[in-house]
Amino acid sequence: MPQPPEFQRFQYAFTAHLRDPRAKPVPSGLDARRMGIYSRLVYENLDSFLLRCFPVTRDVLGPRRWSRLVRAFLIAHRSRSPLFHQIAGEFIEFLGSKGVIPENYPGFLLELAHYEWVELALSTSTDMPDWKTIDSAGNLLEGRPLLNPVLANLCYHWPVHHIRPRARITPATTYLLLFRDADDEIQFSEINAFTARLIDLLALEEHTGHAALEIITAESRHPSPEVVMQGGEKIMIDLQARGALLGIARE
Repeated sequence: MPQPPEFQRFQYAFTAHLRDPRAKPVPSGLDARRMGIYSRLVYENLDSFLLRCFPVTRDVLGPRRWSRLVRAFLIAHRSRSPLFHQIAGEFIEFLGSKGVIPENYPGFLLELAHYEWVELALSTSTDMPDWKTIDSAGNLLEGRPLLNPVLANLCYHWPVHHIRPRARITPATTYLLLFRDADDEIQFSEINAFTARLIDLLALEEHTGHAALEIITAESRHPSPEVVMQGGEKIMIDLQARGALLGIARE
């Protein structure tokens, strides 16, 4: 395989040093002091973008462990997007790669970072409800309920919303609902497994509210189906009042 042109080899050497100045030498002919300035600027800009999205993750790790992760991300990850607001998503992809997070880092690190990233993802989403297809006054049991398109129904192994520096955290299955409301604010709430399963079924947009609750009744083998129906209808009414559910599909 032929070598790339000289200018490309120079570019590779230049950017390699910017990413990893300790391991990669300054390209021949360049001033080391100036390269040091460029290298610091690249790292500090990346760090500032990530800190906007992951303040709790950084506080929990502390400055040294956080900076090791940021530097490792800068050295090893090859981003697929040039957009600044997608850097945080690339960081989540990096953290999810095998062997990236050191064994002595908290076991909840990836989930905590993902939880913080979801808020940014929802706040920058361009999805909007198509109100022409939604009947906001429709019967939620008889019709097909439609969820807010900017919504995340999350399940974690850790109570990520309670994690803070020096807090004692133990593993616990945690269901969280996040969505962007009509005022473009991100709403958070902890939900139970029943509500999470109901939202999963409604997200398919193929079940009536009644059919979705029948599925849950069968799965849970609940002895009183009417209790499931009554409780599920109340949950859907509450979700609609809060803006997580918008109405039913116009048929």
